[in-house]
Amino acid sequence: CNRKLPRLATRAFTTTARQMKNRVPEHQKLFQADNGLPVHIKGGTTDVVLYRITMTITLAGTGYSLFWLLCACQPTCK
Repeated sequence: CNRKLPRLATRAFTTTARQMKNRVPEHQKLFQADNGLPVHIKGGTTDVVLYRITMTITLAGTGYSLFWLLCACQPTCK
């Protein structure tokens, strides 16, 4: 029973590795292209949306933190 487990594990990993296509050269061409875009939005619409969501959450969190710091400095903040 113990000898079957490593054989099954290696078989599972080698099967998926053979089916995967190497897309690294495609991604290198995409991200190294000189099109004037920053690298964090070169991936397309999904990257732009994720970037904007991240920046919105970051700015909202910073503003919220600054608001509560201001409230902590005031003697009567509700």
